[in-house]
Amino acid sequence: MVAAGTVLCAAVSATGPAAGAPRERPEPYAFTPDARSVEGASGTAQARRLAPGKTYRSVLPKAGKRYFRLELGATENAYVSATAVPAPGTEVTFKDGYSLAVENGDGITCRSARARFGSSESPRPLTAWAARTTGPGAGSCRNAGPYYVVVEQEGEAPRTAWDLELRFSAEPQLSTPGPSEAPTPEASPSPAPVAGAASTRAGGSGFATAPRLGHGVWQDHIRPGQTLYYRVPVDWGERLSAHVELGSLTDGVAGPDGPDGPDGPGGGRGLGRFVPSALVVDLFNPARGPVDQVQSSYDGKQKVAALGTLPPVRYENRFAGSDRVNGMRFSGRYYLAVHLRAAVAEQFGDERIGVKLRLGVKEAPAGFGPVPVYDGQPLPAEEFRPAAEEEGPEPGTDGPTASAFARGPVMRTVAFAAFGTGTALVLVLVVWTVVARRGSPGADAPRT
Repeated sequence: MVAAGTVLCAAVSATGPAAGAPRERPEPYAFTPDARSVEGASGTAQARRLAPGKTYRSVLPKAGKRYFRLELGATENAYVSATAVPAPGTEVTFKDGYSLAVENGDGITCRSARARFGSSESPRPLTAWAARTTGPGAGSCRNAGPYYVVVEQEGEAPRTAWDLELRFSAEPQLSTPGPSEAPTPEASPSPAPVAGAASTRAGGSGFATAPRLGHGVWQDHIRPGQTLYYRVPVDWGERLSAHVELGSLTDGVAGPDGPDGPDGPGGGRGLGRFVPSALVVDLFNPARGPVDQVQSSYDGKQKVAALGTLPPVRYENRFAGSDRVNGMRFSGRYYLAVHLRAAVAEQFGDERIGVKLRLGVKEAPAGFGPVPVYDGQPLPAEEFRPAAEEEGPEPGTDGPTASAFARGPVMRTVAFAAFGTGTALVLVLVVWTVVARRGSPGADAPRT
């Protein structure tokens, strides 16, 4: 159970092999099971329409733009995320990646983004987002009508076609006018990683299979070239932070030349070896928008990659210029993607390495204010559902009651109300039993 006022920190740490069912090889990206197949068009005239709240599977060719169509009204905010998935073993460079944009009917870009493999140069799922928003500065992108999602590979040739997953998230306007300026930046120290015994939790291979983690310490394992996904519910006003630590190697772990390689007996421990940008950790919001990324090198000893202190989840964060503030604009499911660079296998062998996730959430600060109320339902609904409404108990808790107390003032009020109702019912039953047992003159003794 999460105590009130705890801090949500996500840290991944381990020493030695982690517990859990072994993965023989890095699993491919897990596409959403009910994703619809859609073919990207080479121009806007033939662009297929994407429906709000739906996920699609497509292909991004090695050359040329691909277009998809949105039909938007004048009020909703539309977010489109793209996850490009190169085939395992694909050679990529620092500059390789893709661009993503949402354009209006006049060809004006509403918002665009680029995703790159960067210094890790490791083939892995790359996710970016673009948007049409109707807030301040929207200009001609505020109008109703057709809009177009444009995706294109970029980088150095030769390239290959990549699989592609698209998600169209729709956010309605607030029922009453809300804030229109970015919040004042707050000075806040980074929270300490959560301590305690670790529970085993296997990460998913994509957003669709990411397990839900609550406050506590969670352990897993990862192979070179693998990307693991985890989701963490974060409610309005709550503050998320994350640390990731890759475990140290143990005796007997084989390097590329075996356990008795060039370093002599036990040389497989990788002494003197070094892999830059070995650990890559990404944080995504409920619309799969990138919020922040941290990396760490690896030399066979335990390493930490820590996300700095993020702001509390606020609606007005969307007006900030920084991605790590701007992205914390929704209540709902946030995702951590943990990737181990494929080159680690060349230096230390294709062995599982332990990780631990240390998670917690700091509750809404005093005076946070009213929770934003939408004039409609964000889509897909399950992604933007307030954290307290996630079905079932948090892993590692005693049940829904523990989860209710762990999530913020609204759910604590509901929990207290439930306890109050239950107590009153018990008192009524006790009084009824006493009266029944006493009975009236001539009444039959109650049956037991």
